[in-house]
Amino acid sequence: MVDIREVPEADIDRAQELAYLVFHDRPDEEGRARHRTLLGHCDRLGAYEGDALVGFMAAHRFRLSVPGADLPCPGLTFVAVAPTHRRRGVLTALMAEQLRRTGAAGAPVAALWASEAAIYGRFGYGSATQGVTIEIDSTRPLALRIAPDRRPLRMIDPADAPALIGPAHEATRALRAGRPSRGPERWREEWLCEQDEEDEELSPPRIIALGDPGEPLAGYVIYRTKPGGDSGPVRTPGLVRVDELEADTPAVAAALWECVAGLDLTGRVSAWGRPADDPLLHFAADRDQVKVTEVFPALWLRLVDVRAALTARSWAAPVELVLELADVRLPANAGRFRLKAGPGGATYERAAQAPDLELDVRELAACYLGGTRVVELVVAGLVREHTPGAAATLDAALRTELLPHTADEF
Repeated sequence: MVDIREVPEADIDRAQELAYLVFHDRPDEEGRARHRTLLGHCDRLGAYEGDALVGFMAAHRFRLSVPGADLPCPGLTFVAVAPTHRRRGVLTALMAEQLRRTGAAGAPVAALWASEAAIYGRFGYGSATQGVTIEIDSTRPLALRIAPDRRPLRMIDPADAPALIGPAHEATRALRAGRPSRGPERWREEWLCEQDEEDEELSPPRIIALGDPGEPLAGYVIYRTKPGGDSGPVRTPGLVRVDELEADTPAVAAALWECVAGLDLTGRVSAWGRPADDPLLHFAADRDQVKVTEVFPALWLRLVDVRAALTARSWAAPVELVLELADVRLPANAGRFRLKAGPGGATYERAAQAPDLELDVRELAACYLGGTRVVELVVAGLVREHTPGAAATLDAALRTELLPHTADEF
């Protein structure tokens, strides 16, 4: 039998070693120190067999932007089970306790990034946002269909970045659902760390901001570079890796993309984790120069308290439907409920009438932020539509102006 309990600070090193074992990782001392700092700011659960730590799970104390609201949302990370204890219910026990604690703390949702997509659906998590990788051929000037904003650009010292660009980032969270809050430790240990964890050849972070002096920033870009090299008779162009680009207007975005695509001694820009509706994909004049090379599920969401989650968010159009909801992990969410919602708010109460839609909490989580359409899940056989048009009606109410998105991988 394993005992699920909090992991004290004294056991963080043991928890790290377990995670490195499971993920086949060997970070250097700087990476280990960064992880330890981050875990020190997390809530931590361990599965103990006697004195041995055989399972571990941490949770960032995030807030998550949802349509019209900002909700407490633990962000699960460092989920690991010892190879000797796989398929013995350790992960199930950890997840059950995490869900219980999340509900008891009053957080209606939880989130994670899945290392293996096949695992977390059975715990009620649904893939709620998508990310894309954009590649720009920058061996020639970036062709644009709109005029870039010509206000001044300036370099920002990474040490000053949280104070200068932090407010701009926080302001953008309300514009797109699915974005976790970012505390000082995440700025320092994740976004602005000197050495990139995945590629030692990349430069330290560089930051360029746009805006008139003395005025709030209109936009910024965080990027790293890698020099080119010779590969036989062919020289590989230098790389610009864009980690984050935020802009108030399309013209500001155009100026920042133009800037990073024009850096000397580089010939390729790679931007991982961009939103699927990134304006660059429309205002780029040559889509042979600007290509989407990858589309992937990003943030996975769990509705821990369905009533609280549905009544907290805003709604784009009126809807009144009876939902038959399944939730094998949290039975309080299961049953038949009438959702009545619109621009003025929402109610969600138990109902006796026949359902209009029948679905699992995993599917409702996938649709909750507006990034997955219910009608697509009906076509896929994952949602049963008992009343014709019910899925489209719910989609219209869940709709958001911009797709949900985050690049905050944790």
